[in-house]
Amino acid sequence: CNICFQSTTPIASVFIALQHNVTEAGEIPLYTSGIRDWAGIFFYSLICIVIHAIIQEYVIDKISKRLHLSKSKLAVFNTSGQLAIFYLISTVWGYDIIIREKMFPNISTIWTDYPSPMSFMMKLFLIIQIAYSLHEIPELYFQRTKKEEYVGKAAQSLAALVIIAIPYFLNFNRLLVCLLVQHFSSELMIHIAQLVQTVDKDEKFSKITRTLSNCVMILSRIVSIVIAVLSLWFGFAQMEQRDLDVSTGYFNTPIIRLAMLGAILVLQIYLTAVVIGKELEKVREARAFNTVQKVKPQKKEKPKKAKKVVEESDLPEVDQNTNKNLRNRSAPAAAKAK
Repeated sequence: CNICFQSTTPIASVFIALQHNVTEAGEIPLYTSGIRDWAGIFFYSLICIVIHAIIQEYVIDKISKRLHLSKSKLAVFNTSGQLAIFYLISTVWGYDIIIREKMFPNISTIWTDYPSPMSFMMKLFLIIQIAYSLHEIPELYFQRTKKEEYVGKAAQSLAALVIIAIPYFLNFNRLLVCLLVQHFSSELMIHIAQLVQTVDKDEKFSKITRTLSNCVMILSRIVSIVIAVLSLWFGFAQMEQRDLDVSTGYFNTPIIRLAMLGAILVLQIYLTAVVIGKELEKVREARAFNTVQKVKPQKKEKPKKAKKVVEESDLPEVDQNTNKNLRNRSAPAAAKAK
């Protein structure tokens, strides 16, 4: 057993331990990005699947059973519950890295000393983000996603994986952490608002949380655009080179830098347009619902006399004759009494 363990340890360390260490023994470990990181991404994606199942089984399912939600609300609750937990952890973790790396308030730290190596926590943070996007693809099978929705959701997960992986392997890591934290902050508020909407039957807090999430989303998009323009248009331009240097991990060329800036701006505009489109759709649905309520005709009550006639006409013929005989007998009795 010891021989087997010793022989498999080098292979296991490629998947478990962070690779591409560039420091000497005894120094604080610093890392760069490289091809061997995909082994760690694959391993941590499996860990994400396990943690996803544990949270679903022991947290979200127990809460949803007490709430007695409908099928549509239950699906929203499960999805938003998982993502809210992930975005909360990622946001807190990301802000901790920003503070530790002194990227705030000294924003010039983002582009100085490019390509700067990563600390252990920064590299682990980015590896987990890529792994989480990768784990969402097999997770669609475990969640029994409908066939018509599978392609769209899988495409979104692949797009998120590519969007994070490209700047990571191009060594724009500090900029990537700042942009991810802004994105996670807005997504956290959006999913909290959706959770409140599924639970709040009287809609006392739904409008407030939705308005707050929209404000946070717009603010985070503006901050992301400002950071991207300052970094890629001004900051990295001060130390750019015309030629690539793959051996040292230098990719700060005008074409790559401007392509990344354009992609970030397009992505921020697209995400903002999606949220605005959803809000406009909700406004239209609310107006259409109010219009239908106003146009709906009210039922008119029939007069009581007519109702009695109708009720008597609906009786069988034998009962109608009985009623006539009773009326004929009661008429002479009333006359004698007078």
